[in-house]
Amino acid sequence: MFKVLVSDPISDLGIQQLMEAADVTVDKKTGLSEDELVAIIGDYDGLLVRSQTTVTPKIIEAGSKLKVIGRAGVGVDNINLEAATKQGVVVINAPDGNTITTCEHAFAMMMALARHIPQAYAKTVSGVWDRKSFLGVELRGKTLGVLGMGRIGSEVAKRAKAFGMSILAFDPFLTEERAEKMEVKLATVDDIVRNADFITVHTPLTPQTRNMISRPQFEVMKKGMRIVNCARGGVIDELALVEAIDSGIVAGAAFDVFEKEPPQADHPFLTHPKIIVTPHLGASTVEAQENVAIDVSEQVLHILRNEPFINAVNIPPVAPSVMNKLQPYFNLGEKLGSFASQLVDTAIREIVVSYAGDLSDVDTQPLTRYIVKGVLTRYFGSDANIVNSMHLAKTRDVNVVVTTSSKTQGFTNLLTVLLKTEEGEERVVAGTLLQGYGERIVQLGKFSVDIALEGHQIVISHNDKPGIIGHVGTLLGQNDVNIASMQVGRSTAGGNAIMLLTVDREVPEEVLAHLSSLPEINSAKEIALV
Repeated sequence: MFKVLVSDPISDLGIQQLMEAADVTVDKKTGLSEDELVAIIGDYDGLLVRSQTTVTPKIIEAGSKLKVIGRAGVGVDNINLEAATKQGVVVINAPDGNTITTCEHAFAMMMALARHIPQAYAKTVSGVWDRKSFLGVELRGKTLGVLGMGRIGSEVAKRAKAFGMSILAFDPFLTEERAEKMEVKLATVDDIVRNADFITVHTPLTPQTRNMISRPQFEVMKKGMRIVNCARGGVIDELALVEAIDSGIVAGAAFDVFEKEPPQADHPFLTHPKIIVTPHLGASTVEAQENVAIDVSEQVLHILRNEPFINAVNIPPVAPSVMNKLQPYFNLGEKLGSFASQLVDTAIREIVVSYAGDLSDVDTQPLTRYIVKGVLTRYFGSDANIVNSMHLAKTRDVNVVVTTSSKTQGFTNLLTVLLKTEEGEERVVAGTLLQGYGERIVQLGKFSVDIALEGHQIVISHNDKPGIIGHVGTLLGQNDVNIASMQVGRSTAGGNAIMLLTVDREVPEEVLAHLSSLPEINSAKEIALV
């Protein structure tokens, strides 16, 4: 008989499957302190929480029988994942339970924005009958730009079509084929910014999406467009948005999220007459709260019964002998994946991971998860982790292929990551661990290199001509960018060549643009491994 403790308020309907299971006993004890939980957790096989309980290392260590911790929701910030992983406890969440709820909230915000509903309500209940000040617009016939076509963005697009809107959709994993099936038009961020009447954001917050819409984007928008953010604060530059509204570019905005929550009392959104705000209510419905509890309860039951499960957010237990062999390569693999993903410009369709040497003799699945996570972190940020990375790849139609070989090109072990894109682009990065030197890149495309896999790097593709290295060094020096190390390679004299630089700090975009414009240089990209 398994015992599960529910330490936060969760409806009986949400955990009904657990409560009715013949092999499970459920105890509901809410409002417990850390010491009170420590005193009783040793009797339980599973722990089910929402956001109130903070699951500390002390609690996890005391849970000698714990097999699983379930979070009835998406975020797991209140659970110490490192402590759970060390103790072999699987942590799961419910990422799908709030999809429809958040979608509907985004659509409600869009409709409220189009028709000035909150402002009109406030004036009416204050005793003022004013029909002239709130002339709205129809959704029918308008162009909606959807930034992020994951679960929520796809559902928003589906509903917008029912309202007679045309959909421009951007997602780094959205293909022409999938876009056609969804009856949306695949577009770039620039296409959406320039042509949309409404924009709705459904992306995670990553270095690539932070301030995705800022002053340069507002400057080229259609006058009178409207913008909705029910995803993550920080994706849209808040101060630049206020400026765009005040200057007449943007007609209004509706935000459920802020860069810092709760916002300061003097935040300009809170008093602006053309901005609608709600306190992060995207997942706040009775149905969503029940759905996430139902989803996580089902997975808890699977884990207790040693059945296949999904939605784990930490690495499942691995045999110690395998872990000892793989662990030194986890960081290398994740960095190689990250490096490779920053080289591509179009949607990734396939990730090919090749292991050579001693690693070809063991189950490399845990290491593959780190590599795939490294690739996907560029697009999903902290939402990608070492357990859900394979699932994320599958849901975005990204094929993951693993090959092994005994040939190591002179290295004890060699990891190679090949990314194939929808446009036929291929990027190859290979790395290894060198005794005394640590993690190294040893191959970039068809060129052999040897450089540390760390910090900020610049990858320059150029023609092999005299003076190019000098031009690059001079330009970086003039912009206070110090070069820590350099590797160069070429196919033939005067042919294609590559330059790989490690620099001491982030390279400004204008400097990269200037580098790319130098004679004989084909491209310059910054790779951040920090």
